[in-house]
Amino acid sequence: MEKNKEEEVLPVKGSQDEIEVLVAGPEHEVYVDTILDTIAEAAKVRGTGIAKRTHEYLAKKMMEAKAVIALQKSDGRFAGFSYIETWEQQQYVTTSGLIVHPDFRGHHVAKRIKDMTFSLARTRWPHAKIFSLTSGAAVMKMNTELGYQPVTFADLTDDEAFWKGCEGCVNVDVLHRTDRKYCICTAMLYDPTEHLPCRIPDEVLARIRHLEEIEE
Repeated sequence: MEKNKEEEVLPVKGSQDEIEVLVAGPEHEVYVDTILDTIAEAAKVRGTGIAKRTHEYLAKKMMEAKAVIALQKSDGRFAGFSYIETWEQQQYVTTSGLIVHPDFRGHHVAKRIKDMTFSLARTRWPHAKIFSLTSGAAVMKMNTELGYQPVTFADLTDDEAFWKGCEGCVNVDVLHRTDRKYCICTAMLYDPTEHLPCRIPDEVLARIRHLEEIEE
């Protein structure tokens, strides 16, 4: 029996060249609900905690040039996403919410997104410490390759706004019970060096400078 068009699964291109990884802008807000759905489904499958984010929160990251998105070039299908945030007057930076759509796993999309978010953070805040909280072995491996080291939670930011973001995680009770000393996630920290695995395009740097001028 022939499948309905709505039930057809579109093919995924195998070459990395078919998937574009770029700094997200306002035009990418149309993907936010798909991103949130993909994150929610991944949390169910993994059975581990993922802090919940709203549509408005992720859209703001795109507006502020603090997000990276991966899309299939041929049809614009969503492939992956991550975002960054600063804390304590830009002394610390987090790279968070790394997600790859199931259809695109096995194509090195996560590594490319991780490289781009890392490069974006290092370019915008070269003196900031970059940290990550993760329960995923693949992310730990990528962090290690970029120079992150496992640390205690005491080595991370004291900014209450950051820790408030953990309230949406199913494992937040562990964080509370341990007086925020540790949780299910592993903390990893990067101290700045000059290594950049990706180059941020000049047009993105110009947009960042414009955003910073508006903030001032």
